[in-house]
Amino acid sequence: MKKFIIIGSLILAFSMVAVAQNTSIYTSLDTKTCKTIEQSDEGSGWYRGECKGVGGFKLEVTEGDIRQSINVIAPSKKKFELDFSLVSPAFSTVGEKAEWRMNGKVPVALIVRFNASDVEDSSKTTSYLVITKISKTESCITDVVEPGKTQNADARTLADEAASKPCKSFE
Repeated sequence: MKKFIIIGSLILAFSMVAVAQNTSIYTSLDTKTCKTIEQSDEGSGWYRGECKGVGGFKLEVTEGDIRQSINVIAPSKKKFELDFSLVSPAFSTVGEKAEWRMNGKVPVALIVRFNASDVEDSSKTTSYLVITKISKTESCITDVVEPGKTQNADARTLADEAASKPCKSFE
């Protein structure tokens, strides 16, 4: 009888862990679906737009000198500038979607595709996945995943660990 209770308890514990795993919600970063805050088409142009997020968070897409980045706006309206130029200073764009890693209804991390031109040959592009931890008091880049066969899976694993990681140092 004790054996069945122990086995039943283990099955229940594993089931609860499976339910508690993070899930993904996707939102658009396409400038056509985001609210334009300001823009200029003069010179190389610049743009700042606010995109829908989840859990009271929003994302701000910025572009200047043919380089894009993302800022996280917390429910309190506090803005966290991520500065993707630290990943690559070259011409760049962000992907069309943001992947929010959710613990229940609470966003805990963000995954954004970041396409950066090669500094020496702008016809070559590298497509990184940038992982950001998300909280009401802190949002910063924790990891950058380079292209590879397991890039998406690796990014999700790192995103699910992001809350306990320090902000990435780009030195």
